[in-house]
Amino acid sequence: MSEQQPRSEGERSRRRDDADRFAGEKDGDLRSRDVTEGADKAPHRAMFRAMGFDDEDLSSPIVGVPNPAADITPCNVHLDDVADAAIDGIDAAGGMPIEFGTITISDAISMGTEGMKASLISREVIADSVELVSFGERMDALVTVAGCDKNLPGMLMASIRTDLPSVFLYGGSIMPGEHEGRDVTIVQVFEGVGAYAEGDMSGEELDDLERHACPGAGSCGGMFTANTMASISEALGMAPLGSASAPAEDAERYEVAERAGELALECIEEDRRPSDILSRESFENAIALQTAIGGSTNGVLHLLALAAEADVDLSIEDFDEISRRTPKIADLQPGGSRVMNDLHEVGGVPVVLRRLLEADLLHGDAMTVTGRTLAEELAELEERGDLPDDDDIEADFLYTVDDPKEEEGAIKILKGNLAPNGSVLKVTGDDEFYHEGPARVFENEEDAMEYVQSGAVDSGDVIVIRNEGPTGGPGMREMLGVTAAVVGAGHEDDVALLTDGRFSGATRGPMIGHVAPEAADGGPIGLIEDGDHVTVDIPERDLAVDLSEEELAERREEWDAPEPQYEGGVLAKYARDFAGASDGAVTNPRLTHDL
Repeated sequence: MSEQQPRSEGERSRRRDDADRFAGEKDGDLRSRDVTEGADKAPHRAMFRAMGFDDEDLSSPIVGVPNPAADITPCNVHLDDVADAAIDGIDAAGGMPIEFGTITISDAISMGTEGMKASLISREVIADSVELVSFGERMDALVTVAGCDKNLPGMLMASIRTDLPSVFLYGGSIMPGEHEGRDVTIVQVFEGVGAYAEGDMSGEELDDLERHACPGAGSCGGMFTANTMASISEALGMAPLGSASAPAEDAERYEVAERAGELALECIEEDRRPSDILSRESFENAIALQTAIGGSTNGVLHLLALAAEADVDLSIEDFDEISRRTPKIADLQPGGSRVMNDLHEVGGVPVVLRRLLEADLLHGDAMTVTGRTLAEELAELEERGDLPDDDDIEADFLYTVDDPKEEEGAIKILKGNLAPNGSVLKVTGDDEFYHEGPARVFENEEDAMEYVQSGAVDSGDVIVIRNEGPTGGPGMREMLGVTAAVVGAGHEDDVALLTDGRFSGATRGPMIGHVAPEAADGGPIGLIEDGDHVTVDIPERDLAVDLSEEELAERREEWDAPEPQYEGGVLAKYARDFAGASDGAVTNPRLTHDL
C-alpha cells in the first residue's frame, strides 16, 4: 500500500496478520522475491519505495491488476473505480497490489469503419502486454479487469499463459436506455440507421434514440459479446459465480471487485492456478451456458483460443454437438427483449447454471477459482441466501429445461462446400430456418453497406461479404452496421448474410460468420460469383453453393490470392500471424505451429 493512501492501525494490523501467511517457507515460492528480497535487491526496493511502497508491502505477494480503463468507450470509462475496489481487497487480504495499464478498442465506435480491423488484434495485444508485464515485473498473481468485448478473452488468455493464480473481474454492463416508453440498447440505434434509410424512421426519432440509448458507464447491456464472455468466465471457473451480472454503476459491482482482490490472495496461499481449474469439462460447461443463453458467436472464436492456450482439446464441432443437446432457456437481447440487468435481478448466471446442472447438462465436478467445484459453489450460494429458490423466480424470459424457449441451443455450426472448415450462426429467430437464393457478392464490408443502404436488397438475397477474415481483413471485422441495416430495412427473416468476417454479439437474423477457410486462404467463399445459388439449411447444418466440385476446382485454378491490405505496421504483422477462424484465430507461435 502506498504512503499516499494511509491506513488505520486496525487495517494495518489486519494486513500484517494476513501477510504472515506468506512468510517463512512460503517465501521461496513467491516469484516476487526475485525483486524484493536480499541485499542485492536494494536497488529494486529503492524503486518501489519511490512509489510509496513500504516494508510491509515488500514482504507481501505482488498482485498485478491489469486495467484497460480508458475514455474510449463507456465499457471502460469507470474501470479505474472497479480496479480501486479490487486493490482495496488485495491490500486488506495481505497483498501488494500493483496496477498497470493496457489497451482497449471500442467495437461500437469503430464498427463499420476501417478501424474495426483493430478489434480482434486488440485481444492479442492485451494478452501479450499482460503476459509481458507480469513476467517482467515478477508478479505472483493477477486480478484481471475487463470491460469492452476483447478485453475479456485477452485477459483470460493472459492468465492461462502465465498460469499465475488469477481471478477474472468484469467491469459490469450498462443499464438500458429508454425510448418511447421501452428499454433500448445500442443495437436499436444501429437498426434505426437501417429503418431511417428505408424511410421507416424519422430523423427526429433517430436523434432521440441516439441520445437515450446509452445512459452511462458499462458494456453493452444485452447478451452481446462482453456479457457472453463474462457469463462464460463463471462457467469456466475463472470468476466467482454471481460475479458477471451486477451493473457497472451498482454498489454490488464494487463489492464483487473487492472480493476478487481478497480471493486472489486465497489463490496464492492455496497455489490455485488456471491449470488447476481449466479442463475439457470446464470448457464443455462454458459452451453449454453459451448455447443456453443465446450468447454471442464471438464466444466460439474466443473459447477456441482459450482452449488452445490451455492445451485443452476443443474443436468447432464440439459447439454444435453440445448445442444439439442443450436447450435455449434464456431469451435475452438480441433475440429477446431483456438485458443483463434483468438476469441479475433474478439471481444472475447461477440461475441458468443451476437449471442446466439439475438436468445433467453440466459437469458439476469441474473446479472453480474458489477451490470448490461448480456444484459445491452453487450449493454455497444457496446456503448463503445469494441464490433464490428456483420456484420463487418469476421471469418471463427464463425457461425450464423441460419447457425451453428452443429445444436446441442457439449456436449452430454449418458446414458444406461453402464452409468445409465450418461457419458459425447464432439463431435468434426460427430454429428451422431454411433459405436459398442468389448470391450478392461484395469484396468488403463498405461495398455491402452501400448496397444495403441504397435500398437494393431483395427478399431472397444471400449477401456475401468476403476478404474480411483474420488474414484477409486483416482482423476479422465485426459487421453489426450491415446486419443491423438489413434488419432495420425489414429483412430480418428473408435475407441471409454470410462472411469470413465476424458479427457483433448484438447481431440478429440469419447471419453466418467465421466462414472457413476464408477467401484470402483460397476458401470457397472466395470463388463464388454474383448469381450463384446458395442454400442455408439450419436443420441440416448445411451451407452450400450449387456448384460441382469440378466447377469449384476450375474457378480455383483461375483464382489469384488478393494482395495484402497492409505492407507494414501492426495490421501487417497480425495478417501474417493469425490462424484460421475455425482454430480461434490464435497468434501464439507455439499454437499456430501446432495447427
